[in-house]
Amino acid sequence: MLTLVRFARQQLFPAFGVRAQKSKFALPVLAALPAQLQGNRWRGDKSELKRRMKADKKAAEKEAKVKDQVEQKKEANDTGDQNLYNADEETLDPNQYYKIRTQAIQALKGTAEDPYPHKFHVDLSLTEFIAKYSHLQPGDQLTDTVLNVSGRVHAKRASGAKLLFYDLRGEGVKLQVMANSRSYKSEDEFVRVNNKLRRGDIIGVRGNPGKTKKGELSIVPVEMTLLSPCLHMLPHLHFGLKDKETRFRQRYLDLILNDSVRQKFVTRAKIITYLRSFLDQLGFLEIETPMMNLIPGGAVARPFITYHNELDMNLYMRIAPELYHKMLVVGGIDRVYEVGRQFRNEGIDLTHNPEFTTCEFYMAYADYHDLMEITEKLLSGMVKHITGGFKVTYHPDGPEGQPYEIDFTPPFRRVSMVHDLEKQMGVTFPPPDTYDSNETRAFFDKLCAEKGVECPPPRTTARLLDKLVGDFLEVTCISPTFICDHPQIMSPLAKWHRSEKGLTERFELFVMKKEICNAYTELNDPIRQRELFEQQAAAKAEGDDEAMFIDETFCTSLEYGLPPTAGWGMGIDRLTMFLTDSNNIKEVLFFPAMKPDDNKTSAPTEGTSV
Repeated sequence: MLTLVRFARQQLFPAFGVRAQKSKFALPVLAALPAQLQGNRWRGDKSELKRRMKADKKAAEKEAKVKDQVEQKKEANDTGDQNLYNADEETLDPNQYYKIRTQAIQALKGTAEDPYPHKFHVDLSLTEFIAKYSHLQPGDQLTDTVLNVSGRVHAKRASGAKLLFYDLRGEGVKLQVMANSRSYKSEDEFVRVNNKLRRGDIIGVRGNPGKTKKGELSIVPVEMTLLSPCLHMLPHLHFGLKDKETRFRQRYLDLILNDSVRQKFVTRAKIITYLRSFLDQLGFLEIETPMMNLIPGGAVARPFITYHNELDMNLYMRIAPELYHKMLVVGGIDRVYEVGRQFRNEGIDLTHNPEFTTCEFYMAYADYHDLMEITEKLLSGMVKHITGGFKVTYHPDGPEGQPYEIDFTPPFRRVSMVHDLEKQMGVTFPPPDTYDSNETRAFFDKLCAEKGVECPPPRTTARLLDKLVGDFLEVTCISPTFICDHPQIMSPLAKWHRSEKGLTERFELFVMKKEICNAYTELNDPIRQRELFEQQAAAKAEGDDEAMFIDETFCTSLEYGLPPTAGWGMGIDRLTMFLTDSNNIKEVLFFPAMKPDDNKTSAPTEGTSV
């Protein structure tokens, strides 16, 4: 054994460049021996090392995981709900979205990032911005020009962590916001604000005008400010808002999502502006008359009733301003007009709303022939001014239905109510001056039954004749048509016809089978007027709740002398329907009458959505 050890020393020491030493060099020599010479001790040390390395690795992984969690929590506190920004919001239930968004906005209140600031200065509207900078070339950016714009965010698209695009909409136009971190005032603020903004938010943008390389006009922000957050999940423009109930009940949402709706009301405003300008140029004075009346006069309609506490009496919402206007003409204001609301307690359908807007004017020293000419000039000029021509296309059954062309080129077609109705039906009527007799009422009652024309009670001559006209004459009126010379029993405020007894000098203008204008030479004989009011009172006693009351105040005013006068009224809502191709009157009223929403619950509590 000793010999073996000596042999080993002689072989190994020269290899390390040393002489054989005494026993103090035994340990390094043994450490350099092959593993098989050290036996079980070598194998045990290696296993221990592996265990220690594995334990150290596991501890390091655990420490890194904890560190990541701390960093994520800190980042979440700094930038708000990250998951909501990372497109997860599109998969949330609307109630969940509302709850998360409300909590995020509540957290901003009282901080430097108040989500409801008092003021944001706007340098240009979006329309003005587009008009001013549309000349820029692709790739241009006016870094020396810094200005403020504002609008509602309709889309948000990320193109990497440092470039986002927003579609900003307002005034019916769209402007792109190209937000990149290089142009923003700081990268931290860039991340913070972009994680805060959502579709539907109203924001202010301060930045430089420019165009992308593809040529889209944009504003490159140096700062963006949340001006008013949208707490609800906004429907996507791609799908739009189609449900009519939602559109009419939440008109604000309809306007946010559907630019075409805005254009309809722009057209409506243009109609009223043109109408006022036209009458002002003719020397008319715009007036205002009471909305609440002791007697509902001026038209044949069922009124709304309200109550005055101080006077302890019922009052009627006005159904027409006519009688007040004529009293002003008696007082010497020869030309008056009014644009305002009327209220009639009647049905709701595609062409009727309980409250509606009309224009009425009264013109001394004119008759219904003069008003026909004025009507032709007014409407043809208005249509050309708004649409660029005299012809418009209308879809009475909706966009998918059959289109009709309405031609407003003057002069308009004219038909006689009684004589043309006789021709249309192939029947000879009793003389018009006998229309107030029971025999004539029985004739028209039988005629309606034979022709299958429905007329609910009371079946008076006036109501029966009106139904016949509706079924046989009005249906022929597509382009503007004057139906003239109504029977006296249908026109208690109109003056008798100067050449045909029993008729009046009255016309109604029909477009697309619907009445839009009503006018006549005014009755100015106080004795005759009182007699006709008494006939209306008798019809009311028989059950006709649309018949007129006797208005003694108006009759007294006529006793002071009303000059020869013609009066005219037009429904603005229906005319707007034709010029905007809308087959439902609710489309041209911002807030139409709606039945109560049975599904509507109490006001939403925290964490719920309406």
